[in-house]
Parts: sequence; structure tokens; C-alpha cells
Amino acid sequence: MRRFHLPLLLAALCQQAVAAELPPAESFFRSPAISMVHLSPKGGAVALVMQEPDGRQTLVVRDSATPAQGHVVTTASKEEPIIAVHWINEQRIGLTVKNRQFEFESNYDEFAVDRNGEHFTHLIAGSLGHEQEKLGQIVKNKTLTSDYLYYAATHDGSDDILVAQLVWNHVDPAPQHNRLYRLNTRTRELRPAVEGTQPASSSHWVMDGSDTPRIVTSLVQGHCMTHYRQPGSDSWTEIANTPCPGATRWQPLFFDGADTLYVRASYQGYEALFRYNLQTRTLDKEPVLAIPGFDFDGHAELDWETKRLAGVHLQADAGTTVWFDPAMQAAQAKINAALPGAINQVHCAQGCASTPVLLVESGSDRKPTSYLLYNRASGTLVSLGNAHPDIDPKQMGLRDFHRYAARDGRQIPVYVTTPPGKASGPRPAVVLVHGGPYLRGGYWNWNAEAQFLASRGYLVIEPDFRGSAGYGYDHYHAGWKQWGLAMQDDLADAAQWAIKQGWADPKRVGIMGASYGGYATLMGLIEQPTLFRAGVEWAGVTDIGLMFTVARSDANRENRNYSMRTLIGDPEQDAAQLARTSPLQRAAELKQPLLMAHGGQDRRVPIEHASRFRDAAQRGNRNVTYLVYPDERHGWSHDDTNIDFWRQVDTFLDRNLKSAE
Repeated sequence: MRRFHLPLLLAALCQQAVAAELPPAESFFRSPAISMVHLSPKGGAVALVMQEPDGRQTLVVRDSATPAQGHVVTTASKEEPIIAVHWINEQRIGLTVKNRQFEFESNYDEFAVDRNGEHFTHLIAGSLGHEQEKLGQIVKNKTLTSDYLYYAATHDGSDDILVAQLVWNHVDPAPQHNRLYRLNTRTRELRPAVEGTQPASSSHWVMDGSDTPRIVTSLVQGHCMTHYRQPGSDSWTEIANTPCPGATRWQPLFFDGADTLYVRASYQGYEALFRYNLQTRTLDKEPVLAIPGFDFDGHAELDWETKRLAGVHLQADAGTTVWFDPAMQAAQAKINAALPGAINQVHCAQGCASTPVLLVESGSDRKPTSYLLYNRASGTLVSLGNAHPDIDPKQMGLRDFHRYAARDGRQIPVYVTTPPGKASGPRPAVVLVHGGPYLRGGYWNWNAEAQFLASRGYLVIEPDFRGSAGYGYDHYHAGWKQWGLAMQDDLADAAQWAIKQGWADPKRVGIMGASYGGYATLMGLIEQPTLFRAGVEWAGVTDIGLMFTVARSDANRENRNYSMRTLIGDPEQDAAQLARTSPLQRAAELKQPLLMAHGGQDRRVPIEHASRFRDAAQRGNRNVTYLVYPDERHGWSHDDTNIDFWRQVDTFLDRNLKSAE
């Protein structure tokens, strides 16, 4: 007869109950229940996209005065989801649909519809096979071809939107430049938004308060160039030409009024928000906004009626808003008092002073985004819904911002997500490496990947290693040509720092990430085999040389010849270093458990990266698990894939890290 010790039995049963109550992967990785929420230009209605149980989406419009009431405008199929919504005027809405049946760069369908569901118009076809049928000189089918894309709204109350026509050079997979047009969403009349010639390789446009293109940027032979056009003129004047990436680069962002340009430019080692005088071609002496220790990372809240800057939403260690409009500042204070402990991003309609309601996006590290309407007259808040209603904040971990010293003394920013509940000792830990890698990885918000891992008991460490953007030029520049070297050391130092804090169990530390994060995972397992006991990589680079040579890559000549050689390395001059820091060349050294996953349609990091590394690693390592999702590209766009992948991650880490001895 088998005997059980009662306290041990009760403890085991409690552990089983806790495990059974863990939120499932679906709660984290299913498409948001509500998303793409936008106020109409005059604030009389709000448009939003709701996810249906069968995977379809519905575009819904609710009246701002009675937000509990609403109606379905249109429904999108599971294979052709809505990816963007934009009001055209108070009565008309535009929506962008991603056609997953055609996996290429420009497969977006654009539609417009009245808010009552009438006058549904197909503006742009996402299929390469679509052609505009003509009868002589008359276009019978006015639906534009797939080389057009929605670019921006207009703010004049018309039925017009701005669209960009993409132009290819028949060599590179990405467009070489684009040209702007105004498109009437009822008549489908197309007319130029820019008269005359335009600078070579024009790629990004900045409109003034009248929706007139005034600034255009381009990338030519490693130089970032900016051109300006005066009101009423058809000619462009170059106002900036700097190497990119580079310390002196500045970026035009938006206009305040007719002729006040705001730019991001260097200030005391960091990027700050400045006004730029277009007449004298000079920056103001002092920035409008500067955040010690952080680059300016934000976007404007513009009042299109007064054509003035109302406020700026920005990120430091956490998000905040700086309001220049006193009434909006007062409304923000009331909303924060009603929704404490959260970041409450407030949006006004086209006119901040005249709109009767404000849209609030509220969330925190433990709470996914919820959407609310704030009635300015009554001061009441009405909920529109939560992006992930199945998530219980009490089951989420706390997320904090820190800085740790790398081995050379450099201060490395890091976000740490601690599992919920009191720890009895050091926990199993995962270093989660962001992709890019030359961008900012961490923010203080609800992060599905980090919180899923934390809910399973893992301490999640997310370093913004050197080379990451957002923390000053020196931190960014320190990562140039440091793949597998100092950038990699920063990840190991993050794990050692967490161990010294008493947070991480030194015998149970893993590493994982996607794209560059996948590369860093493989190098971490190879370079620090006693520190990192298991790894998960998806869509990861496995050989730096393949980035320059593989035929299916979406990297164009501009990237290969300039930015990649500057940031990653020159395949000829740095050949020895790139071979030494390419995981494929050292696959035989990897002995720890590894989970690999890749999309069959990935053009950013083609599947050759994964298959070649799998073959090489499996010759001497029997614990390499390999997953291929045939219909996916660079990252997971299908709910079924996302959920399946993270279930696989859960099982893999539980077996090879959490339960490992």
C-alpha cells in the first residue's frame, strides 16, 4: 500500500492548482479583442476593430454621446485582416487590409466606407494581378494597382486621402522612391500632391498644417538627405546632407502651423526635440524637450483646427505626455486621478479645444491597454473595451527599469520583469534579447512575451545592450561592428548582474530572442555555455555572411553597400571577424538544448539561415528542436502560429531550464 505524507501531498495539490490556473498562451498571444481605436475628426464618433471568436474582424462605429451603442460597418475575413483604420472626414472611414494570400512587399488593399456602411469603395488592389482596365484613354476600372499605398489623412473635411505610388528599380526588392497623390475616396479621382520634379530617392514626406508636402527625406549612397520646398514653389532646396548613421544626423518630424518645423537633433550627447527655422536654416539654441539619459522618443498631438502643437507623447523610463495646451493639461490631471497607477495617453480629435470627448489609452506593466472615452463636460469615463480581457493583472509580474555596469564600465539600460508572488530564493531566468538590433527594445508597458514568461515563474531580463537606440549616440555607436563581441558581452553581464542581485538562479539561466535576438541566442550558447543552459531562437540570423549573399533576402543595395557595412561589418575587410562571430561557422560548439523556429516565407532572414544551422548543429547535438511555419514571414502574423509557438516555448523551457538540475 502506497503512503503519502499529508503536508507533501497538500503542497503537491496546491502546486497543481496553481499550475492549472496559469493564464493560457491564448490570453497573451491571441489578436487583441479591441484595437485601432480612433476618434472621428469632430469627436462625434469613435471607430474601432473588434476580434470575433471565429477569427474574423468587425469594424464598429459608436456614437460618442452614447458609446454603449454601436453598429458594424463592415467585416473582414480571417485571411484578409484589417491592419489600419483612419477617418477621412466625419462621415467616412478608410481601412487598410493585409491580403495574406499574396506574400510580397505591397499586398495591401485599401477601402473607404461611410460610417453607416454605405458607399463601400475599393481604392487600391493588393493583388499583383490587378490591372486598371482601359477603354481608349478612359480608365474603366479606377481601383489603383498594388504599387500604391495609403500614406496619410487630409484634414480639410474633404473625401481625399494622400496615397504614395511606389517605384522600383527592377533590381532591389524594396521600392527606390515614391510620389504623392491626392485620391478622392468617392470618385477615385487621382491628382498629384506634388507638382514638378522631386529629389532623387524620395521616401518620407512631411506635410505642413495645410497637408501640403513641404519636406522630403531620402537615402542616397549612405547619406541621409533632407529637402525643403517653400509655399507656392515647385523647386526643392537641400537643407541637410549627413552620413547615416552618424552623430550629426537630424530628422524632420512635423510642422506646427504653416512654417514652424520640429526636428529631432543632437543635444549634449542625446537627441532632443527642437524647432528649426527654415528661413535661417538653424536650430533654436535650446530644445523644446530634452530628457536626461534618453533620446527624444515621441510623437505629436496636433490641433489641426488651430494648426498648433497641443502636446507631445514621449518615452523615458516610462511613458508620459507634455501638454502645451492648458485645457488638455487639466484634463490629463483629472484622468490620471481617476485612473491611478497607469500611463494614460490622451488623444483629442482634430480640434483639441472643440472636441466634446477625449480618447484615453490606459495601461501599465501589469495591465494591457484599455480604451475609454472621457466626457469633458461631465468629467466621466466610459470604457470601450480591453485589448486582452482575459489577463488578470494580479497574475502579471512587476516590470522595473534599471541600469547595470558592463565589464568595461558602460552603463546598460535594462527592464526586469519579476514573476508574481513572493520568491523563496533565486528564480529561473531568461535573458530576452530584442531584434533590430539598432533600435530601442524595452518600454514600461504590458509586454506579452515578458509577462507570459513571468507568469510561468521566470525572471525576465531585457537589456538594451550597446548598439541599441534611445540612450544617446555614444551608446548607439559603441555597438557598431560588435555583433558577437561587446554586444554579446553585455547580455552575459546582464545575467551575471541579476545573479549577483540574488534574483536569478545561476544554474537555470536561458537566453532567447528573434531576428538579431535569435543570432545573439546562438552566440550566447556558444560563447557562454556554462552560463546559458538553454536557448530559444526564432527568425534568427545564423550566419552574417548570408546576410550579404543569400538571393532571397529583402536587403537592397543601399543597405548592403552602406548601412550594413557600417553597423555590422564589411564582408571583405572584416571577413575574419565575421567568420569568428557567425554561429553557423561554430555550430559544432553548441551543446545545450535549443529550440529553433522559422517562417517559410521570411525574406528578411530567409529560411536558409535556419536549415543550414539545424543541419550543422544536429550532427553533434541531439537536443535541437526545429519548427517551420510555412505561411509565416519575419515574425508571426497568424494567431494559430503565435499561440502554438509559445506553447512550444513553455514546454521546452519547463523541461530544459525550470526543471533542469
